[in-house]
Amino acid sequence: MQPVPKWSDSQPLVPSGSSAPSVSSSSNHPRSSKNTMIPLTVWLLGAVMCLINISFVVIYSLSALYLNVSLGVSTMWIGLLEGAVEASSFVMKLCSGLVSDYLRRRKRIMVIGYFFTVISKPILALSTSFGVVFAARLFERLGNGIQATPRDAMVSDVAPANHRGASFGLMRSLGTAGSFCGGLLGVAAMWYTNNDFQQVFWIASIPALFAFIILMLFIKEPKQHVTPEGNIIPLRSEKRPIHIKDIFLLGKPYWMLMIVVSIFMVARVSETLMVLHAHNNFGLEKTFAPFIMSMYNLTYSLSSYPSGLLADRFGRHVVLFFGIAALVLSDYFLYSASTLYGVFLGVFIWGIQMGVVHNSFVTLIADYVPEDLRGTGFGFYYLIGAASSIVAGFGGGTITHHFGVATTFFTSMIVALFSLIALLIFSIKTKKVVASTAKSQ
Repeated sequence: MQPVPKWSDSQPLVPSGSSAPSVSSSSNHPRSSKNTMIPLTVWLLGAVMCLINISFVVIYSLSALYLNVSLGVSTMWIGLLEGAVEASSFVMKLCSGLVSDYLRRRKRIMVIGYFFTVISKPILALSTSFGVVFAARLFERLGNGIQATPRDAMVSDVAPANHRGASFGLMRSLGTAGSFCGGLLGVAAMWYTNNDFQQVFWIASIPALFAFIILMLFIKEPKQHVTPEGNIIPLRSEKRPIHIKDIFLLGKPYWMLMIVVSIFMVARVSETLMVLHAHNNFGLEKTFAPFIMSMYNLTYSLSSYPSGLLADRFGRHVVLFFGIAALVLSDYFLYSASTLYGVFLGVFIWGIQMGVVHNSFVTLIADYVPEDLRGTGFGFYYLIGAASSIVAGFGGGTITHHFGVATTFFTSMIVALFSLIALLIFSIKTKKVVASTAKSQ
């Protein structure tokens, strides 16, 4: 009988009943990936994500102000819009994940998603009513949802097993570096156009177009996959049928992780509330509103890659715990802020928790889920996030409308504490599942 390695939460765990190989050290496999380099595909995906995020953040950082100041839309309706469009994005992430697993192809689905994202920008630039803004944001989020799951699955497919956290972290760092630049571009564009929202939205269309060109010309469909155990296997050409039993093949540790995800995402209210908090309560000028998103995305970018390296070395659960704790701390500073500097501190830490937590979630999913179900695993992760985003978006907007935005951040802090407790329970239960699996072998 082959010995079972000592448990570490950075090691993959194959669900009971899966057709994937059993958990074992990658060094025991003659075809294991020994590559310590991050593949070129990950760098290219990061570059595309960078350009798309430049475009997205210019629009995202200004959309709430545009609706509230220029079109007179209440914060409650803004919160509902944000929750609804994010939910639609997450639903599409499940659908695209299932389809990419069925086709065993990622790129062609990403192309469709990025096409929707690109065409949403001109629609928004031409908008003069809430309905058109809603349609443009819906198109943009649908496109994001279609491309995101096959993109994450592609990283899982090509990344070396022992550097999976670093690969996800690098892609996120490049992507959020684009988000940081997008905030700066938003400030410059608002100043240059004398706060003309429509002209700024036209400017935001340019980086998205370049991202689409890179995807079409330079990113290739992978010809081989890296299994959760580190084996390199050729890409199979036959389609994989979709079965209801796939839900169970994702495994108990995966679904326990989804409980943590659902609670955490309820605590994750929209970042646009930070912009409104700084503008409405502390007098931050409209021209400098995108600076809030730049600060948040700067720390998001700077924390993503190091947190991936730390997760590869010390374990995903430990790093994830500190990430969720950072959300609690961020909410506290945003709630208790008495000056604009207090808001800035809360925004700074908010970016750190985003870089750490999301990277840890997707890496754990890649660890736990068999390679032929990765799209499905990421898809359900995003779908569960959708349901939580509806609660967070509508709840955050409603609390802000009736009680003020500070109360919203206090509520977020309490919910985040519950997600920390759920993570501790998840870590203990997962160790028991692995111990039970080891004994059965």
